[in-house]
Amino acid sequence: MKNSGMTPTERRAAFSLAGIFSTRMLGLFMILPVFALYTEHLEGATPFLVGLAIGIYGLTQAVLQIPFGMLSDHIGRKPVIYGGLVVFAIGSVVAATSDSIHGIILGRAIQGGGAIAAAVMALAADLTREEHRLKAMAIIGMSMGVSFSISLVLGPLFDSWFGVHGLFWMTAVLALAAMGILAVAVPTPAVSRFHRDAETVPSQFKNVLGNSQLLRLDFGIFVLHLILTAIFVAVPLDLQNKAGLASEHHWMVYLFVMVIAFIGMVPFIIIAEKKRKMKQIFVGAIALLIVEVFSMSMVSSSLVGMVAALLGFFLAFNLLEASLPSLVAKIAPADMKGTAMGVYTSSQFLGAFAGGITGGFIYQQIGAEGVFIFCGLMASIWVILASTMQPPRYLGSYMINIGKVDEARSQELSADLAKVAGVVEVVVIAEDEIAYLKVDNQVVDEAELEKFSVSTDDDDGDGSPHQPADATV
Repeated sequence: MKNSGMTPTERRAAFSLAGIFSTRMLGLFMILPVFALYTEHLEGATPFLVGLAIGIYGLTQAVLQIPFGMLSDHIGRKPVIYGGLVVFAIGSVVAATSDSIHGIILGRAIQGGGAIAAAVMALAADLTREEHRLKAMAIIGMSMGVSFSISLVLGPLFDSWFGVHGLFWMTAVLALAAMGILAVAVPTPAVSRFHRDAETVPSQFKNVLGNSQLLRLDFGIFVLHLILTAIFVAVPLDLQNKAGLASEHHWMVYLFVMVIAFIGMVPFIIIAEKKRKMKQIFVGAIALLIVEVFSMSMVSSSLVGMVAALLGFFLAFNLLEASLPSLVAKIAPADMKGTAMGVYTSSQFLGAFAGGITGGFIYQQIGAEGVFIFCGLMASIWVILASTMQPPRYLGSYMINIGKVDEARSQELSADLAKVAGVVEVVVIAEDEIAYLKVDNQVVDEAELEKFSVSTDDDDGDGSPHQPADATV
């Protein structure tokens, strides 16, 4: 029988990798709420170039994150993560030492080149057993959301103390701290294996990109991060110049908004999952997003109005940010989750890039109101596509370590697993030694599924321990 909880090694891996992700994200996003206010201090700055500087990291990140993940299969996870953090630190130093907008654009592009997301997820998969991998990924995902919220508060606060150049230096220090976490706290797996639940399979691109339901979600995360990046070309300036709030006090607005929005989203997430109202909550959140970004174009001279609009915006944003990856996991075929998430993540980064350049261009040509109206129109297209999506199957992912089996046995296992109550989809990959399942968590008999799993103490049948438990520091 399997252990019901994560081992100390698995918990250590999950929380230390979450620490790496969160420190990197903190450094990347602290600049978001303050950079537009810094334009008068930079040589050659225009609103378009400011938007490009804010969003350019998304382009290099989108291009490189899947290749770097694949590279980690060949040279190891930690070397790729160390290399990515070094590149991120170099980009931070380039931006910190630049007095021109072009230098900061270069620095931000280099920062995005330190694309470690896929390699970190692959390392998390190496260090966790199949039955606990979703818990580890959830811990990492939650840390990213919390770190983003904190960055919006700390960015304006630290900017008032150290300035934008100081923020970039802090970002470089955070990259070094992440390297320290990797060296000291993250276990080293005895063996690295390919994990199709956490990594991209190039041969699956055709199927994933041909799935209209997944494409709706990819477009959704693209639009969500386009809007997020675009509005931060305009919101800091409106808060300062129209609503009359000094930049050193902006952190108070973000602290209030993010805390209330985070608390406010919880009951909706519970309703979506427990009451199986995910599509209704999802479409409703997009509708709220539309209302709030359009309202920003009308209340920019009122501090109370802007705070209210930002509160509604981040309530919708948090709901959508939490719902989208859950929907991808529910809709993607059992053995294609890693590829589906890879395409989804690239779409997210491309959205940030598109939001920076379009937000900057529209602000330069029309002003803040034009940015908000454009964002509202993009969200309106999204809500139409989302309203036509198929209701999601309320299924969870489940993996079983089946050990070494031949093709005949894998077919037998597939047929036997399909008979277990609550199992909806089964894909047995003999070469992976894994059975990938989609299950109804309210019905599935996990005790019955455990009977198909090889012992976690001897998963190869040769007396050797299960690999994640054999990790070293």
